[in-house]
Amino acid sequence: MATLCRPAIAVPEYVITREQTLELARTLHADHPQLELALRLIGNTGVQTRHLVQPIEDTLKHPGFTVRNARYEREAKARVPDVVRRALENAEVSAQDIDMIVYVSCTGFMMPSMTAWLINTMDFKAETRQLPIAQLGCAAGGAAINRAHDFCTAYPTANVLIVACEFCSLLYQPTDLGVGNLLSNGLFGDALAAAVVRGAGGHGVRIERNGSHLVPDTEEWISYGVRDTGFHFILDKRVPGTMAMLAPAMRDMARPYDWDVSELDFYIVHAGGPRILDDLGRYLGLPQERFRYSRATLTERGNIASAVIFDALDRLFEDGGADDSARGVIAGFGPGITAEIALGTWTAPGNGRDGDRVAGRESVTLPA
Repeated sequence: MATLCRPAIAVPEYVITREQTLELARTLHADHPQLELALRLIGNTGVQTRHLVQPIEDTLKHPGFTVRNARYEREAKARVPDVVRRALENAEVSAQDIDMIVYVSCTGFMMPSMTAWLINTMDFKAETRQLPIAQLGCAAGGAAINRAHDFCTAYPTANVLIVACEFCSLLYQPTDLGVGNLLSNGLFGDALAAAVVRGAGGHGVRIERNGSHLVPDTEEWISYGVRDTGFHFILDKRVPGTMAMLAPAMRDMARPYDWDVSELDFYIVHAGGPRILDDLGRYLGLPQERFRYSRATLTERGNIASAVIFDALDRLFEDGGADDSARGVIAGFGPGITAEIALGTWTAPGNGRDGDRVAGRESVTLPA
């Protein structure tokens, strides 16, 4: 078992509202034969505001993939250190206490990974393990938590830092005019998150078990077309209905451990869109209020890809958390179609589990 501590969240300073998004769609695509459908779909997302890494007038330009990816790297290096420092503080550990860094992003590319840059610039140990995850899209936040849990299960006193950096606005493609693309232009936002998973001590969600589920033959439902102009997001119209397949997978994962996924105390799930949350509540027999944190993330920040579940989890912390030992689920959904699911119990501060060890522990020695 391992404890997922309180995340740190950051959003860029540029904001676009729902009304501005709709007006841009009317202006830019006045002759689009399905404009009214696109406007209705954007309006139904429930997204009121989104944050962008650059002003909207710059976002709408396409200077080429080289310039955009350079912008991604520059903005990531400028903004990631702050969320990392705050996440370490939340977990009461230092950079020297971290044994692995998991970096997740699907909106830019770096090699060496951002993990190498962090180790070189933020006083992490040279022996820190690196795990970049670039091709799981919105499911990557859940995958990062699960891989951190696996690592802490193998090395029970280890600590893992997770960083999610998503600048979805850098993927805007002015030539992609399908209804799904127009919808995406009004749905996705930019954000960063970081969180520490502690093998011993800490408070938050103590991960009990994790699992993954792939829906067969759905590889083309969410994908990237990788072209000279960069990443082109492809969204199949069947995606909103995936909860019919993923809700049973969540139930099946919990059943062997005598957990009923319809009777948990908290739910932190990826808010890909309003229908995802609506259908999940319907299939699990839950009132929509149970997904209030995910819904708030969607409303205030849009779909922020792998950072969604960390933003929603931070809202649970901000709300005072749950009762000690309360049961909950964290689930990320993304390309594949893939679900990454973790079941855990809430660990309140000062309950004495594992001695609540803090920074200053002896360094974990891991085999090469």
